Amino acid sequence: MPQTSPSPLAHLTPLQQLRAGKLALRLPMLVIGLIGFGASCALLIKAGLGALGWDVLTLGIMELTGASYGLITIITSFVVLLFWIPLKEIPGLGTLANAVLVGLSADVAMGLIPDPSHTLLQWAYLLVGILLFSFFDALYLGAQFGSGPRDGLMTGLVRVTGRPVWLVRSVLEVSVVLAGIAMGGQFGIGTLLIAFTIGPLIGWFLPKVTVRLTPRTRN
Repeated sequence: MPQTSPSPLAHLTPLQQLRAGKLALRLPMLVIGLIGFGASCALLIKAGLGALGWDVLTLGIMELTGASYGLITIITSFVVLLFWIPLKEIPGLGTLANAVLVGLSADVAMGLIPDPSHTLLQWAYLLVGILLFSFFDALYLGAQFGSGPRDGLMTGLVRVTGRPVWLVRSVLEVSVVLAGIAMGGQFGIGTLLIAFTIGPLIGWFLPKVTVRLTPRTRN
């Protein structure tokens, strides 16, 4: 999964995030965003032209274990969260929901989305998947319940090491992609296209869907 800008409320506790208000808007945004996020991951994988960086690793583990995409995504999300402990990152409601809902919704979508029958449809899956992924990623981040497990790992390493975001992100992405390729994960032209397009697209969507809040930090 890609690294994206953390929510302004990412370092508040779940209770403080709830007290920030506008829950009637933010909670549906969170759930819809994460379900759409998972479904768009499935669409990108179905395209067969190369998966997201972290999904190259997930698909590699699938090749070795035979487990479903969703199950591996959930397990690896909680493994990544263990690295938050020494980094002193605080999981939010969105962090925990991300760890579960993305994998579940992706497995459901995998069963519903037909395999593309020709190359043109593969490219349609890829391009539509990139747009949907970028939108739904921005939607769940815009709800301001915290970033996902992998995003928090990146921001925590940036804070602890003092290294620039681009360097930490690059090292993480290259490491998981290489590990995934070694295990038989799906790498291709789509992986590169995704890597270069979703950042700008999420950056374009995010200001348009972010709920503006003034956090109340008093317990």
